[in-house]
Amino acid sequence: MFFTYLRRELRRRRKAALVVASGLALGIALVIVVNSVSSGMGQAQDKVLRSLYGLGTDMTVTKAADPAEEGQAQGPRFRFDARQDGSGEEQSSDRVMVQGLQTLASSTVAKVGSQDGVAHAVGGLSLQVIQVSGEFTPGQLQQGSGGTGGGGPSGPAGEGRVQGGGADFGVNSYSVFGTDVTEPALGPLTTSKITSGRTFTSSETDAKVAVADASYAKEKKLAVDDTVTIKDVTYEVIGIATPDSGEAAANLYIPLKQAQTLSDSADKVTTIYVEAADSQRIDAVKSEIQQNISGTTVTTSADLADTVSGSLSTASDLAAGVGKWLSIVVLAAAFLVAGLLTSSAVSRRVREFGTLKALGWRSGRVTRQVVGEAVVHGLVGGALGIALGLAGAYAVTAISPTLEAELGGTGGGAAGPGGGGFGGGPARQAASRTLDVALTAPVSLTTIALAVGLAVTGGLVAGAFGGWRASRLRPADALRRVA
Repeated sequence: MFFTYLRRELRRRRKAALVVASGLALGIALVIVVNSVSSGMGQAQDKVLRSLYGLGTDMTVTKAADPAEEGQAQGPRFRFDARQDGSGEEQSSDRVMVQGLQTLASSTVAKVGSQDGVAHAVGGLSLQVIQVSGEFTPGQLQQGSGGTGGGGPSGPAGEGRVQGGGADFGVNSYSVFGTDVTEPALGPLTTSKITSGRTFTSSETDAKVAVADASYAKEKKLAVDDTVTIKDVTYEVIGIATPDSGEAAANLYIPLKQAQTLSDSADKVTTIYVEAADSQRIDAVKSEIQQNISGTTVTTSADLADTVSGSLSTASDLAAGVGKWLSIVVLAAAFLVAGLLTSSAVSRRVREFGTLKALGWRSGRVTRQVVGEAVVHGLVGGALGIALGLAGAYAVTAISPTLEAELGGTGGGAAGPGGGGFGGGPARQAASRTLDVALTAPVSLTTIALAVGLAVTGGLVAGAFGGWRASRLRPADALRRVA
């Protein structure tokens, strides 16, 4: 009887049912779109942050470089041999410098790894290589002519002058990162994908091999099996790495021991990459490391997120703030309108419900009938809302608007050539740089479940209004209407 009466009433009041369902559908669709866009914003921010630190890396430990004392040399010095043969032979000199940060003892890596809540810790060494190469060309001494008396040996000596000659030198600067090849799951190389060749093996801890960033390899025309020379040491290029997003952490990656040898930094690292055992305890792990290992700076992904600005940050704030509040307001308005319309429909059905009560229907049965109709309205509105929401999310993904993320310095270390990184990691801490990120709006099963829950809730809210109204009707009200 319940379902028969329900089906008949829904058919008889199609327009009213469609109005209630449409109002709920608009509110639910807006919630789906806002939640999907917010999820897309989160993915975009994760993509930006992954360009700053390795996948699986929760934080980094660094130590800021000491400020240079007054009168201390501010840059590298290059020395070239003097030559007398005038051959113009090319000369070259490399300087390999630790980039931007003060080094930490390799033993600090083990100390960090032993802290409570730390799952893994691995060290890395960020270097800057400056190569100056070119040649000196000696000038030619040109003797002047004799005096006014006809010249000759007896005349006054002519004044000589050097003509031609000079120096032509070029400067090539690039970044090198020494990575611990025994821990491939941590470190900045994990933000790149090997698109040609291979990555390091765990046995290549001190091998003369290198992985080149794709952009740098294209610029220098490097390919797998080519060689690069750093400070008179030749390395074989075994792989080309393409970053997942943004810029690569370094132009070249080499085994950590090789980097320590090149820079005369035996058993030293500049950055320690840390993976927490529990992602919910990152702040606690950060505090413990700072407390137990003095003088270090611990930077988490949340710290980096605060440095991201630009249209991505603005859009994220709008989606998280204004968008969600707008969704709540619209949804509340939809629930209220649905409830009022249902209550109004009950008022127009006074004679019907009064007659049913006169025939023996109890108030609870009448209330259940009204609530049942309202829940069906909500489910129909939910189906329409899910369809509209999916269409809206698909439209956002299809358009894929491009947002800009401006990355400022993290304050983890002094800015050096090429910058610092995640708390002063390799090749990251320039004053600022901009990344373009495509926005998508993924719809998760959780969002769909939320929409269904809202549809049922909307129906119950509307049914509560109408059911309360119907429960107050008396058979006498129906008789007055008939009269």
